[in-house]
Amino acid sequence: MNNNFPGGVWPVMLTPFTIEGKVDYKGLEELIEWYKDEGVHGLFAVCQSSEMFFLSLEERMKIARFVKEKAGNLPVIASGHVSDDFEAQVEELKGMRETGVDAVILITNRLAKETESDEIWMENLKKLLEHLPMDMKLGFYECPYPYKRILSKEITKWCAETGRFYFLKDTSCDIESIKAKLEVCKNTNLKLYNANTATLLQSLEAGATGYSGVMANMQGKLYTKLCADYSHEDLTELSDMLSISALIERQCYPVNAKYYLQLEGLNITTKCRVKDEKELLTTFKEEVKMLRRITQKANKLYL
Repeated sequence: MNNNFPGGVWPVMLTPFTIEGKVDYKGLEELIEWYKDEGVHGLFAVCQSSEMFFLSLEERMKIARFVKEKAGNLPVIASGHVSDDFEAQVEELKGMRETGVDAVILITNRLAKETESDEIWMENLKKLLEHLPMDMKLGFYECPYPYKRILSKEITKWCAETGRFYFLKDTSCDIESIKAKLEVCKNTNLKLYNANTATLLQSLEAGATGYSGVMANMQGKLYTKLCADYSHEDLTELSDMLSISALIERQCYPVNAKYYLQLEGLNITTKCRVKDEKELLTTFKEEVKMLRRITQKANKLYL
């Protein structure tokens, strides 16, 4: 089967905002160039890290179009699939396709309520697919907000066998669940990208295509190294260091990632819509500085 999405690192992109709270496209262009310098293999725009639930449809489409235009040779996928209403979801997904991105990503928790069964989820997916063009490349994101809906092995198998799905951002944090999905994705278009660092090395060894997670916003080069060389180098220590470093996700994200990028020299604010930047306390800033020092030292050691 043909899947032209490269293996490796796909950052879940941030959205820089001006002090007034508007999308900062100059800052976004700087961010895209930073990702390129980190050696990433693709970009996931308009996702939870992009604060998509707090962006208008017009903003989501404009961001996706801008990222695609500035990405150069990097493939770009985008979601922005946030509505509860079915007709609004169709509008969002068709609109996102018009931006020119390489695939449009469905949010798994949008297809059924938390209390509803997999059978209802499947009925809703089939209905949605009837409204989307057959040549429209699709993917899935097991987005944790507003609740996390993990695809079962059976659902993954059905989706993979349709040939319409190309990208699965897995957030199960469960290596057995990942292995089960990888088994049913063999010889199909559907490729799995793990969002969880602690299971990343094991998942790569089991056949995962790459990493698509938060920490590519801070340690992109090291994730690129892990994904590229795990099969012929012992990178257990690098994996261990990245897994412990990833605990900073629980601190004050995405404000802390924007602060990290400020330390990298990007001219962006720490303004967010999803979280008050004032929550990034002085101690948290010191922890981010520590992470950057660790990352710089590791870059010298491994790259």
